[in-house]
Amino acid sequence: MATFAVLLRRLNGEFNRIAQEFAQAQGLHHTDVRALVAILDGDEQGRAMTPGRLREHLNLTSGAVSACLNRLERGGHIRRVPDSADGRIVHLHYAPAGRDVARAYFRPLARGTDAARQRFTERELRTVARFLNLLGDELAAPRDSR
Repeated sequence: MATFAVLLRRLNGEFNRIAQEFAQAQGLHHTDVRALVAILDGDEQGRAMTPGRLREHLNLTSGAVSACLNRLERGGHIRRVPDSADGRIVHLHYAPAGRDVARAYFRPLARGTDAARQRFTERELRTVARFLNLLGDELAAPRDSR
C-alpha cells in the first residue's frame, strides 16, 4: 500500500508541476488553471460550468471567482455566454483561442499519456479507468458530505 501511495503522490506532483508551468507561461495563477480544467470538463461533459458551480468546485469566495474569471477572459482562455432562456445565468466555456494554447502546451503530456496507454490492453484500461473513477469519487466524498 505504501508503494501505491508513493506512486499516486508522484503522479499528482507531476500534474501539479505541469499545471504550474502552464500557469507561469500564461501569466495565470494556479487556481486559474484549476478553473480552466473545471470549465473544460464541463464543456466535454455537455454541462457548461457556471460561476456559482465553479465557486463551489474551487471552494472560493464569489469575489475570488470573479477575479479569476476576469483574468481568464482577458487572457482569451474563456468566454462567458448568457443562458438563452434565462439571461441571469452565465455559462462558462473554454474559448477556441484558449483551447489552441492549451493543446499546444499540453501536447507532450498527451503524447506521453498515449504512449503509456498503448502498453495496456483494452480490458486493463477499463480496469484502470474504473479505479480512477472510484478513487475520484472516494476523494470527493468528504468534500460532498460537509
